[in-house]
Amino acid sequence: MRWDAQRLDLDEPETLPGLPTVRGLLRSVQVPEFPGLTLHEVRCKSALNAVPAGSAMPFGHTVNTFRGCSHSCVYCFARGTHEWLELDTGRDFDSQIVVKTNVAEVLRRELARPSWTRGHVALGTNTDPYQRAEGRYRLMPGVISALAASGTPFSVLTKGTLLRRDLPLLAAAAGDVPIGLGVSIAIWDDELHAALEPGAPSPRARLELVRAVTDAGLPCGVFLAPVLPGLTDTREHLERAVGAIADAGATGVTVVPLHLRPGAREWFTGWLTREHPTLLPRYRALYGRGAYVPAEYRAWLARRVAPLLARHGLDRPAGSGARTPGAGLPGDDEASFPAGSLPVPRASPPTVPADTAEQLTLC
Repeated sequence: MRWDAQRLDLDEPETLPGLPTVRGLLRSVQVPEFPGLTLHEVRCKSALNAVPAGSAMPFGHTVNTFRGCSHSCVYCFARGTHEWLELDTGRDFDSQIVVKTNVAEVLRRELARPSWTRGHVALGTNTDPYQRAEGRYRLMPGVISALAASGTPFSVLTKGTLLRRDLPLLAAAAGDVPIGLGVSIAIWDDELHAALEPGAPSPRARLELVRAVTDAGLPCGVFLAPVLPGLTDTREHLERAVGAIADAGATGVTVVPLHLRPGAREWFTGWLTREHPTLLPRYRALYGRGAYVPAEYRAWLARRVAPLLARHGLDRPAGSGARTPGAGLPGDDEASFPAGSLPVPRASPPTVPADTAEQLTLC
């Protein structure tokens, strides 16, 4: 399937010299509707990414329609992946977006193989499938249709309100296969959001997306992630967040503290040094030994969040909305929840393994 925006015979003066480090490159282009972005259109050879054997991930495969992300979240864990393209993890990650133009076509072929066992497929575990470029390329309708037609259960995690466009298609798909939808909302202060997530839809817009999803009859969990020590872990901020999530009708909440992998660590620390230098000693203490906060901080955060979830009815046991502790996406325990639901664990106790949480915290 081809869309007008992907036609190579279009006369676009914005076409740029190719990026030699990107395999399968068709062209690189800048377009007026996305100022500051360079879109590198490629033809991919594979669509399904197998999760390494022995991983704690609750799913066996992922699909990524893009590399890089125009949401430009300063804390995004996926920044390090741009180094594989010999691009930097800062500005290039935000502005050099690789677009897999034939991903739906390739995915259909892979799903048709006799060896495909119809295991759960996760979308949005790396960069966002509903970032701005999706409005131009319309890759997700083909991906959703391919998964549903093959009988493959899947989930989508996003910050992009463009998902609203595909709600009718997702509702139809839910009649054929189990699906789960999740919206990531990390920050509830407008000024902090503008500083740390300059390309992402506002928190209010994402709450409206949650309402739209549930109004369409689909379950929708919210990932309150990442929680930023000293910035978004106050009682006031968390109370505001959990209350707004509950009012939006979310299925449940997953709370994940910030982790700082190489690439994201340098970019976020630079921002913290400029904007909140007094927090640097605290971050050195929390992340001095690695990418993840100590168990003591996770336990402290769990104790702080648990009564808020209880107050707003988001601490329900499995089977009634909020799910038992687990990975936060369908596939971790498919026997424990109805078809089409998104299992979203309680924040207390937080038993999500660190490497799993990394994949579930959308940039």
